[in-house]
Amino acid sequence: MLDLNAVDLGFSRKAQIYDAYCENHPVIRWARAIIRSEVIKRLQPGASILELNAGTGADAAYFAAQGWRVHATDLAGGMMAAIQNKIEALQPGGCLTAQQLSFTELHRVEGAPYDLVFSNFGGLNCIPDLRAVTKHLPAILKPGGSVIWVVMPPICPWELFQALHGRLRMAARRLHPNGVLANIEGVRVCTWYFTPRQVRQAFPPDFQLTYQRSLSLFCPPSFMDGFPQRFPRLARRLMQLDERLGVRPPFNAWGDFILYTFQHGH
Repeated sequence: MLDLNAVDLGFSRKAQIYDAYCENHPVIRWARAIIRSEVIKRLQPGASILELNAGTGADAAYFAAQGWRVHATDLAGGMMAAIQNKIEALQPGGCLTAQQLSFTELHRVEGAPYDLVFSNFGGLNCIPDLRAVTKHLPAILKPGGSVIWVVMPPICPWELFQALHGRLRMAARRLHPNGVLANIEGVRVCTWYFTPRQVRQAFPPDFQLTYQRSLSLFCPPSFMDGFPQRFPRLARRLMQLDERLGVRPPFNAWGDFILYTFQHGH
């Protein structure tokens, strides 16, 4: 069951440290660059973006600064405060707006329809059934528009390898079919992990999967903070391996995250 209060509290607390952590983490910077590149490929000049689970608004502010109209939504009050700070500080010509909203309430979203619906870094893993979100997409997305979501899958080899170090709970946490409680800044938030098949089946029939790639399959995920600092050359080579093989089956079905692009039929 989705506990909205726990999601709000946990991610509001995380807002205080999230930007600094991401900006200083080489793996997150690398993954974010790949994701942003995919978004940009799908946009025309003057296009509009709806971001779900926008967090502190780092991606939203980036795209707004490039001239696209971005409407950033998030449930957590702390995250919304961080987005408002970016709106005031960056002043991107009115291109960035915000609305406190759960991804299950997209019938209330302002400014629809949009050219692209975006969600990054597993925000959608806080719900047991993605259809609670995808059912709203035909009404809020323009015909021919795109959906780009970055979702956590059940199989992350780097987490499975933790069993070799006796960390059995971490190794098996993604495999629990009924979700698992994750610690988000001291708050227990239930998290679910979706296979590529589950993601595809959650979309209405008039949405076509056009692109799928893994992130941090070969490169260690961000929770292995010390790896890039201890082995910077090896980390860069593993990132390059991810970039070459992460788009190919079966590698594009495993990893810390999977990036999906769907197109709404005309």
